This record gives sequence, structure tokens and C-alpha cells, in this order.
Amino acid sequence: MKVIALDSSGLVASAAIAEDDILIAEYNVQYKKTHSQTLLPMLDAIRQMTELDLATVDAIALAAGPGSFTGLRIGSATAKGLGFALEKPLVEIPTADGLAYNLYGSADIVCPLMDARRNQVYTGIYQFVRSRDDMPFQYKMDVLKPQDVVAIEDIAGLLNEMGREVIFLGDGVPVFADRLAELMKIPYGFAPAHMNRQRAAALASLALVYLAKGKTVPAEAHVPVYLRLSQAEREKSAPAIVRPMTREDVAAVSQIEAEVFTMPWKADDFLEMIEADYAYYYVAEMDGEPVGVCGLRNAAGEGQITNVAVTAKYRRRGIARKLVRHMLEEAVLAGMQSYALEVRVSNHQAIALYESLGFRHAGVRPGFYEKPDEDALIMLKESISNKKTKKM
Repeated sequence: MKVIALDSSGLVASAAIAEDDILIAEYNVQYKKTHSQTLLPMLDAIRQMTELDLATVDAIALAAGPGSFTGLRIGSATAKGLGFALEKPLVEIPTADGLAYNLYGSADIVCPLMDARRNQVYTGIYQFVRSRDDMPFQYKMDVLKPQDVVAIEDIAGLLNEMGREVIFLGDGVPVFADRLAELMKIPYGFAPAHMNRQRAAALASLALVYLAKGKTVPAEAHVPVYLRLSQAEREKSAPAIVRPMTREDVAAVSQIEAEVFTMPWKADDFLEMIEADYAYYYVAEMDGEPVGVCGLRNAAGEGQITNVAVTAKYRRRGIARKLVRHMLEEAVLAGMQSYALEVRVSNHQAIALYESLGFRHAGVRPGFYEKPDEDALIMLKESISNKKTKKM
């Protein structure tokens, strides 16, 4: 069996050719380039160097996702084009599976980490076990947790529960290395430089296993696996309606607070705010029910943000972003020139949201929070109108 493998799911592109148990060629440059300009030239280069007759290829393998939205689209279009032109099937390899296959035969748990932004990773959990069938000297990759997009805290917690040594790899390692040092309670390590990123060679090797089992799809049936929508698509698809909070919302909002925070506001706290002329409180409504809340108080032209919460069922849909953006727009109309908030230093997802909306780190308040005791990160933002005024 002979396969062409393509991987453009990350920052770099890679192409390989493998036949049976031999890697014939691989073109892999770990340097960021535009995939649309490099993927086909890579494939053409190794085709010429190996004198490959494309008609002899049995299948086209590709990293099917998740990964870079643009990279996946380019890889998908390239593989489908080859599949149509050569009348060959495609072998779809989950990106995290292909990345884990770099460490074939590892005695430790293998955990790929691909940076998905907003304190999340594309990841999975894998182990390699001795095969007991007709290949006694080879390993079989077991998927302990299928690839998914999760918070770094969630995957670390699951690995800690497993209690086995783990080795991490992927572009998420340098992003979350410091955080892993705080979270991991079990021994762990990182893959070496030559094995710590996506490689078409690993895809090709795993694709040969798939191909032997008949796991292929026709070119026209392939679609990339994104696991989540792009940011623009998430915001567009979130049907939440943002409106001012009313007294009728207080009971539902109090439940959301109790679900999200260890020291939640009570119903009376919200009643006081919605009746105050210096406070601005909003809810996100879906199907007639509040699913999120945010609010701030106007203190002499500075907006002090006090609450941002979305119920668990409706998170990762862009609702918190939609709420905060609406609130800030209304605050500008009300004459507020700057905004301040406190957030737990461990709440990396919320911090990433505020950073993306233009908030900057301005200091730390030691021991600000209780249950558990924790420092608060102070974040500040100036309105665009205020910035323009200062420049004049």
C-alpha cells in the first residue's frame, strides 16, 4: 500500500510518501509559511525526487482537523483535488491522533496539546499497547479520550485522575508549560524537538493502518473537523438577545451567579443595582430565559464592572463577549471614559476574554477573593473617545 500524506493543520505544512513499512520521503519545515504557497510545492518536490507515479498511489491521507481554520481548508481542498484527479479515496486522520502517533511505542500516556486560544487546547489522551494479533512486535494506539477542545485545567485534572506518567507534545506546550507546572500532580515530560509538532510522516504511518482496515472515504464526502466554530461564526450563531435586566430576571440571574461563583450575589444585591440610576445591568436571553448576566456601576465617569457570568449550558457560544461588548457600548453613551474590573488570577479564560476586548493588566490585589483565598488581577480599559481626547 502506498499513501501520500498532507498536514497543514498547524503553523507549518508537511508532506510525505510512505509505502508499506517504509517512509519514502518527507518534506517538513518547522517555519511558518503560507500553506497555500507551500503545500503543493512540497508534494511536487518529493514526487520528483522519488520519481513517484501518482497513478500508483492507493490513497491520500490528511490531517482532518481540528487545527488552524485556514490551514485545514487548504489541506482539505488539496487532498480532495488530488482525490478527484487521481480517483483515489481519502484517509481522514484526526489531527490529535496523528500528533500522538509521533510517539509510537511510548510507555507513558501521550497527550497532544494544540493551542486553541482562550485558555483552551485541542487535545486527546492516548496509550500504546503491544499488539496481540498478527503483529506481535508492533504497538496499537488506544484512544483513552477522543480529541476534543477543552480548558487546560480540565485536561490536566483528567490526567491527574489517571495517575500515570504523561508526555506532552504540540504547539500548546510552550503556551501552557508554566500553567502545567502549577496543575500537574503526576510526573510528566515533553516530547523532543524532532517529535513535538505535526508531521506528515506520522500521518502516513497511521494512514497505512487505516487503509489496511478499509477506513477510507471518497473525496467528495470529506469535510474538515473543526470541533468548534470560528470566533466570527460563534458570535453570529449565538442567538442570544441582550437587554436590560428587569425585576422579573432577578431569580434566574441569582441562580446563574450561584452556579458560577463561590461568593455569589444575592437577589437583593441585583434588585438594588437595577433600581440605581448609576448602575447598568444586562441579561442575555435565549428561548425566553436569562442565560447570562453582566453589569457595571458608574463611579464619576469610570465604569466598575461587577458581574459577568454565563450558565454552563450556554458557554463557548460567544455570549459573554456579546454581553460585555454591549455593556461597554452603552457605557460610552452614558459618558463613561474608562472601565475597571477584578478577576481571579486563575480564571485564565475570563482574562483572555477581557484582553481580547482591550483590557490591560494594571496590578494585583492580594487575597481579594475567598472560597478559595486568591489574589485578584486588576484590569483597566479606556474608551476610544477618551483616547482620542488625550491625543488632541
